[in-house]
Amino acid sequence: MRSAPTILEALRLVTGVAAAAADDHCGSCRDELRSVATDRSDAVAALAAVHALAALPVADTATLVRLLGSGDAFRVEHAAWALRRSAPVAPGAPHLVALVATGGVTGMLAQRTLEHWAPQAPDLVLTALSAALEPGGPALPARDDATRTRLVETVGLVPGAAATALLLGIVDDDTEAPTVVAAATAALGDRSIPRPGRGAACHGQVTAMSTHRGACPADGPGSAGITVAQLFLHADIDGELSSAGKGDTGGIATLLVHLGNALLESDRGIDRVVTMSRGGPDLHPLPGDLALRGHHYVQIPLWGPPVAMADAWMHRIAVRRGVRQILRAAGRVDAIHLRMADVGSFAAAQAARELEIPVVFTVAPDPQAMLAAREASGALTRESFAQADALEHLTFRDHLVRVLSRDADQLVLFPRPALRRDSRDLLGLDLDVEANRATVVAEGIDFRAVDRAGAAQRRGAVPAGDPAEQALAELDTLLGGLPAQRRVLPLVITVGRLNRVKGMATLVETWHGDADLRARCNLLVVGGDLDHPSADEVAELARVDAVVPRAAAARDGLLLPGHRPHATVATWLAATLRGRPGLAAPSGVYVSASLKEEFGLAILEAMAASLVVVAPDGGGPATYVEPGVSGILAETASPAALAQAIGQALDMAASPQTAMRQRRALSTLRDRFSITTMASALAGIYARASGLDAAVAHSVRQAPPAGTAS
Repeated sequence: MRSAPTILEALRLVTGVAAAAADDHCGSCRDELRSVATDRSDAVAALAAVHALAALPVADTATLVRLLGSGDAFRVEHAAWALRRSAPVAPGAPHLVALVATGGVTGMLAQRTLEHWAPQAPDLVLTALSAALEPGGPALPARDDATRTRLVETVGLVPGAAATALLLGIVDDDTEAPTVVAAATAALGDRSIPRPGRGAACHGQVTAMSTHRGACPADGPGSAGITVAQLFLHADIDGELSSAGKGDTGGIATLLVHLGNALLESDRGIDRVVTMSRGGPDLHPLPGDLALRGHHYVQIPLWGPPVAMADAWMHRIAVRRGVRQILRAAGRVDAIHLRMADVGSFAAAQAARELEIPVVFTVAPDPQAMLAAREASGALTRESFAQADALEHLTFRDHLVRVLSRDADQLVLFPRPALRRDSRDLLGLDLDVEANRATVVAEGIDFRAVDRAGAAQRRGAVPAGDPAEQALAELDTLLGGLPAQRRVLPLVITVGRLNRVKGMATLVETWHGDADLRARCNLLVVGGDLDHPSADEVAELARVDAVVPRAAAARDGLLLPGHRPHATVATWLAATLRGRPGLAAPSGVYVSASLKEEFGLAILEAMAASLVVVAPDGGGPATYVEPGVSGILAETASPAALAQAIGQALDMAASPQTAMRQRRALSTLRDRFSITTMASALAGIYARASGLDAAVAHSVRQAPPAGTAS
């Protein structure tokens, strides 16, 4: 590990160090591991030593418990994680309970350890949790409702009559907060102990979901078609995409809606698609028609207000329970497709294993690519890794990607300029070896929505009642707020979530900081919940306000309408190209200032609308943006490079030759990146994952294996 040339390569050896320790029956390496575990010069070797101490034939729990109480966030997290391998130890339980109370990734790892200990030592775990729940119990970081909810949810993981009695008492306590009662009610549902009254009244779906245990149809629909479940936890997904661009509801929500619909079209062998996303605790019972053919949208009840993706790890138990019950209610499910290495995929993969449902996982080198780039630049070293890991949980995220990839029945990969090298170096995947399990599939867009929006404006006057009519009226109202002298300028439009990674505030800073650029165009930023912003949105809006106060934004040429439904966005993209008489000049451009894009659906949709685009020069966009023809690839982390790229894109958009070149490029785009092309490829993957008989699999067009891709 010490001699590994990169941090990533060193992390690949952590399990090997633990395995070596597990074979050390005489304990000869114990002192060495203790020494390395506290080494400040090499944090990667230190974390390996922490996990190896737990792997010893007789785990060094005394050292691990000392690390738990050390206050060193890096070592605390790895000790909490590593202790899952050891036998339960009484001094460690209160520390783990305190971490659960704190929440976050570290709290989730501590909760997993307690969950693993609970069947072996239920009294030990319950005693520590009961003490923390008592008003005069040990000091905790906070004693708010969220803290108490996390602790009660952990009580639900402890078997036995004593834990059941504690949960029953919480449900019947009129002084408990609704979220606490909901957690206790859900835990009792898992134990097949329904609780009418206050618990059911607070959270109807918890009780409703509990009734599905064992009551679902054994075989689902009568046809031989495939049933596919898909999940993105951090979004509000409905068939109308009404929340697109709000919070974490970004391009993946659009993809799941359009993909689910496309899978059901033609003869792809797909009968049902069940799309799961987050929901609040006050949801209605599960729909009773899940066994019918079609695209079903189901929400997983989570306690408390929506939280950002990075803060959702303590919802692991609720997500696992919700996914499990939805899959049971759906009857026969042939495959579940998971995307992103997040708490949703983490919990859903476990539920799928319990129900023996094949898993398809879309694997991308995140955070591996970012970690490697930071190390290469000198921003991340073995010494500074401890601080970065404590804040960003890089080790666990890398571990989760590799575990989900290892355990999946089928893998899906995005096209990348150096896919084989990146898969090998960043993910440890040899695509030649994995040829029967890994398939390269480009994401796709629904060209019909873009075509409808463009056709409505090509006809001139939009007919009354046309969906584009209201969208254009809304846009015209926005543009009418610009000063008269700015209504002769083209638009630069960007669409997406207000999130640091998406670079919205960076784009505003770049545009406003370049006087020449600001004089050439107005900037339309579509995305974000302006009325009830999330923490990420608040941070991005604060950066925007620091540059251009919102009250004066239109005067300077900046328009911030917030998020809009997908159909409205499609209309606005077409209007950016064609202009609006007396309000905006034609030949506007689309800009994505994202720090990274694994694929970039919004960029594709802008290109489908015949807009010249500016996109990040790494990841997915580099496989389909043709520099000088369809757009510009830019180093989006550099304001100077981004400003120069936008200027070049405006020049391209104004050139008569560009339209002709784009028409040729658009033909290729339709062939490669249509949602129907993507659906056909994935249908074959789902057939392979589910192991359907030859008659059904033959009706599905197979996607080429990864070995045939460049």
